Amino acid sequence: MPLSRLLPPVLTGAITVALMSSCITFWFILMFPFILLRLVPVYRVQRFASACCVQIATWWVGSNKNIYRLMHGQQGSVEFRGQFKPHSSYLVLSNHTAWADIVVLFDVLHGHSPFGRFFLKQELIWVPIVGVVCWAMDFPFMKRHSREKLARNPDLANQDLETTRKACEVYKEAPVTVINFLEGTRFSESKRVKKKSLYRNLLNPKFGGLSATLNAMGEQFAGLVNVTIVYQPVAGNVTWSWLCGKQAQMKVIVEVVNIPADMIAGNYGNDPEFKNRFKTWVHQTWVAKDDLIEHMKKEIASRS
Repeated sequence: MPLSRLLPPVLTGAITVALMSSCITFWFILMFPFILLRLVPVYRVQRFASACCVQIATWWVGSNKNIYRLMHGQQGSVEFRGQFKPHSSYLVLSNHTAWADIVVLFDVLHGHSPFGRFFLKQELIWVPIVGVVCWAMDFPFMKRHSREKLARNPDLANQDLETTRKACEVYKEAPVTVINFLEGTRFSESKRVKKKSLYRNLLNPKFGGLSATLNAMGEQFAGLVNVTIVYQPVAGNVTWSWLCGKQAQMKVIVEVVNIPADMIAGNYGNDPEFKNRFKTWVHQTWVAKDDLIEHMKKEIASRS
């Protein structure tokens, strides 16, 4: 029996956070020598150190998985559609509504696909422990520029694309799961209105980075993993409700599909015809996800 059934929700959340903090500290101590080794300016040494860090991080995810089961049991339901191939690389597209999405994705994909890498904001590299660990495992850190800066210096728009290409070159050396939150930020109704989103439950997707990833690694990916996460509505913070074990009705759908061959190779920046076809494909994917979220929300509401 999960402890969330025996303890008050607030205590469940506090213990979950304490256990997760202890867990990441323990694995960080084991990883630290390899993080130092990652600083050695010899490429093969860096690759070895990074691979060791990834293996330790995989054990960390497994440990967290045990913590969640101890504290919460199985929160909500997870439905898999399609099959994963062992020792293969995958591209994951997911909607993004809460910080909990990150741990949910790691939890759901653990044992099905290689350890995931996110595209992170540059500022996150300074977060204690997390920043240096992500750097050691070759997470790409992206610089987000304001529209004003881009207007003054259009070349800045190419920086993130170049970061994406460099990261993908490293990822060709071993199976990897590349996780992309196409919206670029967490969804909220206020953001949806402000950004004039075309969708009911999603923000408008960003296309350039995804195209660069497919251009660099498309043939390496065994498929596209389309993950849709919908939480049970709560009065307060969604992530805290998940930590407290109060997401009994949440639902996750994981769809493994093929990547269209004509979306893999193309010059998004300089080929208007390919750019239009790519945007149409992503838009169709986003429309289907938007409809699925709407259906999942109604299903959760009917069970609550």
